[in-house]
Amino acid sequence: MSTNALYNDQGGAEAAVEAGQESTLAATTSAAFGLFSADFKKNEDLKEMLESNKESLKLEAMKRIVGLIAKGKNASELFPAVVKNVASKNIELKKLVYVYLVRYAEEQQDLALLSISTFQRALKDPNQLIRASALRVLSSIRVPIIVPIMMLAIKEAASDLSPYVRKTSAHAIQKLYSLDPEQKEQLIEVIEKLLKDKSTLVAGSVVMAFEEVCPDRIDLIHKNYRKLCNLLVDVEEWGQVVIISMLTRYARTQFTSPWQEGAVFDENDVKTFYDSDSEEKRCQMDAKPYVMDPDHRLLLRNTKPLLQSRNTAVVMSVAQLYWHLAPKQEVGIVTKSLVRLLRSHREVQYVVLQNIATMSIQRKGMFEPFMKSFYVRSTDTTHIKTLKLEILTNLANEANISTILREFQTYVKSQDKAFAAATIQAIGRCATNISEVTDTCLNGLVLLLSNRDEGVVAESVVVIRKLLQTQPTQHSEIIKHMAKLFDKITVSTARASILWLMGEYCERVPKIAPDVLRKIAKTFTAEDDIVKLQAVNLAAKLYLTNSKQTKLLTQYILNLGKYDQNYDIRDRTRFIRQLIVPGDKSGALNKYARRILLAPKPAPVLESAFKDRDRYQLGTLSHSLNSKATGYHELSDWPAVAPDQSVRNVEVIEPVNEWAPLVGKSKPPESDDKFYSDEDDKKEEASDGSGSSSSTSSTSSSTSSSGSSSSSEESGSASEDDSGSSDESDKSSTDSGKSSGQSSDSESEQKKKMTTRKKKTKKVQAEKQKHNQADSDSDGNADEPMDEESGSSAESATSESDSDSEPDSTAKQKSENNVKSKPKVKSKMEVSLLDLDDFSPTPSNTPKSSLVSPSLLSDLEGLSLSGVSTTMQVATPTFGPVKSLELLHHMTGKGLSAKYHFPRQPCLHRPSMVAVQVTLTNCSDRSLEEIHIGERSPASLQIHCFNTVERLEPEASVTVSMAVDFSDSTQAANFELCTKEDRFGVSIQPAVGELLMPCSLTQQDFCEEQGKLLGMNETSATIAMATSNISSQAVTKRVLSVANVGVVASSESHLYRFVGRTVSSQVLVLVQLELKDPSGGLLTISTEKSVMASMLLRDLKQALTQA
Repeated sequence: MSTNALYNDQGGAEAAVEAGQESTLAATTSAAFGLFSADFKKNEDLKEMLESNKESLKLEAMKRIVGLIAKGKNASELFPAVVKNVASKNIELKKLVYVYLVRYAEEQQDLALLSISTFQRALKDPNQLIRASALRVLSSIRVPIIVPIMMLAIKEAASDLSPYVRKTSAHAIQKLYSLDPEQKEQLIEVIEKLLKDKSTLVAGSVVMAFEEVCPDRIDLIHKNYRKLCNLLVDVEEWGQVVIISMLTRYARTQFTSPWQEGAVFDENDVKTFYDSDSEEKRCQMDAKPYVMDPDHRLLLRNTKPLLQSRNTAVVMSVAQLYWHLAPKQEVGIVTKSLVRLLRSHREVQYVVLQNIATMSIQRKGMFEPFMKSFYVRSTDTTHIKTLKLEILTNLANEANISTILREFQTYVKSQDKAFAAATIQAIGRCATNISEVTDTCLNGLVLLLSNRDEGVVAESVVVIRKLLQTQPTQHSEIIKHMAKLFDKITVSTARASILWLMGEYCERVPKIAPDVLRKIAKTFTAEDDIVKLQAVNLAAKLYLTNSKQTKLLTQYILNLGKYDQNYDIRDRTRFIRQLIVPGDKSGALNKYARRILLAPKPAPVLESAFKDRDRYQLGTLSHSLNSKATGYHELSDWPAVAPDQSVRNVEVIEPVNEWAPLVGKSKPPESDDKFYSDEDDKKEEASDGSGSSSSTSSTSSSTSSSGSSSSSEESGSASEDDSGSSDESDKSSTDSGKSSGQSSDSESEQKKKMTTRKKKTKKVQAEKQKHNQADSDSDGNADEPMDEESGSSAESATSESDSDSEPDSTAKQKSENNVKSKPKVKSKMEVSLLDLDDFSPTPSNTPKSSLVSPSLLSDLEGLSLSGVSTTMQVATPTFGPVKSLELLHHMTGKGLSAKYHFPRQPCLHRPSMVAVQVTLTNCSDRSLEEIHIGERSPASLQIHCFNTVERLEPEASVTVSMAVDFSDSTQAANFELCTKEDRFGVSIQPAVGELLMPCSLTQQDFCEEQGKLLGMNETSATIAMATSNISSQAVTKRVLSVANVGVVASSESHLYRFVGRTVSSQVLVLVQLELKDPSGGLLTISTEKSVMASMLLRDLKQALTQA
């Protein structure tokens, strides 16, 4: 293809002008034309620029070339000039060259092969982007001769220090496999190595490579299953989709079905899970309760937060995972997330509605409360309207059918003919499925027969025909009415339906059927084929039942059909003639003609088009197409007996970091398993008993353990920060009695959870803080917030002081260069992203010990990591939101309705709890008895329950108070709201602003505290405020509507300051809004809880920008 052909976008006159100026054009002049110049000289100038000695000209040329590629232009002829610059030392230029080569390396393979040595050298480049780009280009040259080079490059990149390069190597695996499938075994080795990678950047890509190369090698996933579950929340969005899809298939092969009939969930009963053989044999005759595998629960728990993802594909993936894996009573949590997706683009709506249509067939109750979300809008396209119609029909029942039929009456009048016809079919389905409204629907359809629109009339006739088959004896008048309309109806399907009705029920309308046959005989030759076939059938049936009146008409129609152009009609006519007309050659079938033609037909079943789509996995292309697509992996059936779960256990060898001395005691190796989940640890401890604890304590003297195992690469030193605290808490459990053991165990578990998510910057700060405060803190408790979430501050302090005096182990002393043990300094507990859901530490209920004097307690309460001024006082809330949230809908609660709100009052039961007021209403016509709170999930959730409501009369309401310890996390508190007969699972989801309590600070103290919370403890954003929120009162009102904070008096009119403390851990939260111009401002939140700060910043930003 010539250059003129490529760039012939402008007129011939302009091309002539360009040719006249060709001799005077300079490179700068050509550059001025940018991407819109369309002359032959342009490419020559680009080549000259690429061959010049100036890096700036080369860079400008590459930018223009990449711009051409982005616009879809063909720049392949510049390949020789571009590939010469592949060895450039300019990083920016080299990046652009690699971008170009990735695009055209496959087309220009010969020229690309000349630069193989350059690519191989670039694989050793210090810049990770260059190394990754070189591997990407190398894998794009699809020439079998360089397969060994590609394989070597992939293996080296898989061991690269940069996670970005390792991610690129995972992408290259798929390219190499498609080029040479014989390399599968070597590629599987690389995949197995990359699956062990702890970087979230690599996880999604390597799982994608696993799905492409060896999806059947489930054994590669066993050891990495728990790690993938725990890393899932931090993986990029498209990686989450791939991992969730893979884990769904994995779970269906490794766990037993939670859908067993009569299954009783008994996850808290550890003994039933670890029964001995003798107990199992003894209990075989009894019905065993279903106990969910801890790894099964881990997957469900870690995917639940992703329902709030902004990526619709992630939400859809989690929804299909819950649909295929979760117990039936837990699937309902995906409903709101799926309904939320209906606000997206029409393409997203189409896919989501398809999946909801499949789900609504089996479980109507899931989407029934959101029925209004599926009402059709005038702006919806036809395929969206049809899907919403399908879902509304699936949701129809005796309670809501009147509402749905009123909605359908409007849809029938739509200008969209296809949608109106689909609505009539939906009315027919409702009439079939709900017998109470069959007559009503039938009468409504009869009225539609007088509609001006032929399409509506024709569809009504077809649907009426199907409905009449269910009760033909009661509707002879309707049959007569349809016979009268035969002359007016022109749509062939409707005319064929009327003829079929006349023939099927000819004995009930003996006078009308022959007349209809007479009319169709006149126009037989002009009718469509479908009408002709039904005319032949009608003639045959009338000949058998009323031969006197119809014999001649039948012969006339059979003669016409005998010479019809359509061979189907000719064959049908000859068959009918031999069947009904006796003759010498008619054979034995003649005697059975009546039984063949007039046999009673079963009534048709009007079913949903999505009835059989559940055989495909939700969210897949195969489900959308209702046909198996290439690459689709079917979900296997649940195994009858669960495979051995020990294959997922991993022995983690902790590296010993010599560069940082440890403070405190060594940690028992048994904490290695804490990487995965607390449920695993609890059940393993229960099964191992004292034997495991003794063995681990004996091995701790010879093994240098630097802390709990970590799910990230940087966890080594992070575990050192808290090793002392966790070890001493384990030690104190044996020295200080039962209650102290409970307290220290909860603290150690909290520390183990937190260390798995710390980042390097947090570790450095904690290490510095530890050394600075070790000498001044004689009790080893200076860094611990003194609200004592576990409720056992006295005993923990006592046990820690006792355990601190014990010597370190011999191995610990050797590894730490004989450092003497010092008083333990607990590092401040950090909140990771996982704390927002199911990994939040839960305090124990141990009562406070009386061993510590009140004066000592008052001294301890004055200590805090942030050094809060003693002048700070807890303030009363200045704003009380009245917004109530639904806890239990009256339809779900069988008449019991519950709403809750946060009164923002201190909890009298325990200061670390958040007060919640619940309004219970009886919407039924019967009394409800013994309303109370039942089981909680998790069982360790701390809830102060309200007193049992003995009796609640119909239409009566009562407001009760309860309290929940959210542990400074927005994780929902799940529990059961019970009556005497029923149990209903409910959850309270706190907004981040409700986890605070207002405080009183002076402006000077505020500035001092803000100066201490800089760097990573400070979160800020520039906001464009609404004009209605500029005033001082409006700002204060907006902020207080979001967060329960106190107002700090400010001497500067453009600064607004607010202060609060977290309810559970008493961590200071400072909010400052600085107005920079009439419509903009800088919002800053300073606190040690960085995750809470980002969430609070998001909520405040939304409140201040809304008009």
